[in-house]
Amino acid sequence: QVQLVESGGGLVQAGGSLRLSCAASGTISSINTMGWYRQTPGKQRELVAGITSGGTTNYADSVKGRFTISRDNAKNTAYLQMNSLKPEDTAVYFCNAFIRNSLVYSWANYWGQGTQVTVSS
Repeated sequence: QVQLVESGGGLVQAGGSLRLSCAASGTISSINTMGWYRQTPGKQRELVAGITSGGTTNYADSVKGRFTISRDNAKNTAYLQMNSLKPEDTAVYFCNAFIRNSLVYSWANYWGQGTQVTVSS
């Protein structure tokens, strides 16, 4: 009964900003890494940003300097602040987290449902 719920997607003009949220809930024992991925039709899902439980981050070269990933461990929530958005950022954004489920007592990667981000030119 672990679930990732995403929010914050929408339509924005080029140069604008959006903030995505990913809240994990359910029978959670521990959360290790959390990350954001994006996917467009016909293309492979790609890593946008990741963050460890200790706060170490990594970013795709295409978003460095524009996007910031963060997390609130007390709320089991990750965020993706997206600034200076470009039309090429248009995609469905997915949250991912490596979580230990206290119910089945095992680790697994969980995915959110995805949220659409559309950047107009």
